[in-house]
Amino acid sequence: MRRRVTTRRAVVPTVVFATMAVALAGCVPAAPAPTKTAAATRSASPTPAAPTIDLVGTAGQNQAYFDAVNQKFIAVGGDLSGRPFIDELVKAGYPKTNMEVTPDRTSVNLAADNIQFSIRFGTTCLIGQYGNIGYSSTVTKVLGTGRCLVGTTRPIDW
Repeated sequence: MRRRVTTRRAVVPTVVFATMAVALAGCVPAAPAPTKTAAATRSASPTPAAPTIDLVGTAGQNQAYFDAVNQKFIAVGGDLSGRPFIDELVKAGYPKTNMEVTPDRTSVNLAADNIQFSIRFGTTCLIGQYGNIGYSSTVTKVLGTGRCLVGTTRPIDW
């Protein structure tokens, strides 16, 4: 008889525990359905579109396209002086009337180490530089003079 009591004592807690586990299982929220994460969305999305020109936008909104045009031109090689940069930017759709470029030659008639060229977009400027330091671009506000570049620029009269 003692054996049965011991067995009952061992069985009762097990049954109670199992019953509670089943009852509480309904209280646990179901695992949320998997959702697309930003990383999954990025990896599933197609290649980003190439930058485009926005003639009514700001200099900042045009910087990616400006850089793409200039970097492609630099990669091709050839004459990398001021006029060809301006010509490429015009060919890419920018109006020449809003551009400035520094001289290709120094005051002692040596080739300039670097040239700068710019496009004005309302109150902002997009400035590119190419030369012995490579290529870079920046976005700034228009100077108090109404121009983008400081110092002497050459006329764009071609």
